[in-house]
Amino acid sequence: MKEMIPTWVDGDLVAVEKLEAHQRGLLHKAISVFVICDGAVLIQRRAMGKYHTPGLWANTCCTHPHWGESALDCANRRLQEELGITGLTLEHRDQLTYRADVGGGLIEHERVDIFLCELAERIEVAPNPDEVMDTAWVDIRELTVLVQKAPENYTPWLRIYLTEHAARIFGEND
Repeated sequence: MKEMIPTWVDGDLVAVEKLEAHQRGLLHKAISVFVICDGAVLIQRRAMGKYHTPGLWANTCCTHPHWGESALDCANRRLQEELGITGLTLEHRDQLTYRADVGGGLIEHERVDIFLCELAERIEVAPNPDEVMDTAWVDIRELTVLVQKAPENYTPWLRIYLTEHAARIFGEND
């Protein structure tokens, strides 16, 4: 069954098949989550079976909500599906829009609800191998430097978040 995602077509929000939305570069709903502990962010390396940006490092998790699913419910669902994480208190940080070529003739054009969770201690994760091939905790400032030195190792949206929206996501002092 094809996955339908909330997408704007001619100003109306309609359900469009996910691959078609990416092929046509249509603006669609998305979520991104950043889980942080002591200045380090939990990042994931996307599984090689992903249809775009396989093997690249991304933020803690990101996806598209199902039709009628709230952004918060979607964020919690994907934390569990991708990383086996449940029970976090997510803070809605912002909503932003970006457009990025993700290779293979596909475009991510997303209106993204950004969520952040600050933990007192690091948690164990249980990555779903169909979604995630590796995880790491990386200091946010160090991650910014790593992305600048080797951008090809990171998803286009993570690069955009760190270079254009870091203050909106992490706060003015980070």
